[in-house]
Amino acid sequence: MIKVRKADDRGHADHGWLNTHHTFSFASYRDPAQMGFRALRVINEDHIAAGRGFGTHPHRDMEIVTYVLQGALEHKDSLGNGEVLRPGEFQRITAGTGITHSEFNPSADEPTHLYQIWLHPSRSGIVPSYEQKRFDDSELTNTLRMVASPDGADGSLSIHQDARIFLSKLDANHSAQTPLAEGRHGWLQVLRGSIALNGQAMATSDGAAISDESTLEITATTDAEIMLIDLA
Repeated sequence: MIKVRKADDRGHADHGWLNTHHTFSFASYRDPAQMGFRALRVINEDHIAAGRGFGTHPHRDMEIVTYVLQGALEHKDSLGNGEVLRPGEFQRITAGTGITHSEFNPSADEPTHLYQIWLHPSRSGIVPSYEQKRFDDSELTNTLRMVASPDGADGSLSIHQDARIFLSKLDANHSAQTPLAEGRHGWLQVLRGSIALNGQAMATSDGAAISDESTLEITATTDAEIMLIDLA
């Protein structure tokens, strides 16, 4: 079963400096039917204006994965980390027992476009930690590259949840296939372009909840970039 969540059906807020879309209930967007999917709690697509960002704020007991598509994102946190994420880079924050951080677009003229994903951790009270990795286009083109996993396998980020995140950049008319094990579920997010997921059309910023499908075939109808999250 594949249930597509169209881009225009998401929650939306435009704060001037921040143009944001929420796949699931978040901040002022409240929908009891959209509270998450399996361990997934948040999928936000953010456009942050040049020179603006989120001031220091706290999190706890959440796995936060950020992926930059355009521009840059400067990160500072209470663990002493200070990094700049650029396109193609992933960041993982384990908020655990508590962490504060800020996120800021350091550019004077270029907006930042990113996705932020929150997953409930496998347990509460984990020691907070931070990780950042870049994956080259050669690892992503026309294949599904694992970028996050519970054990950091194959050079992926480590997340404290029974979930695996894959990224792919598909050329038009190319396909990627992957099995979905019995009892597993998936969420597919189209970051750019358009695809067909097991024959169902999806466009930029569409998402899809996937259950009871043994095989996933993702075919790009234009050049596309997609993120697939395999969930318990």
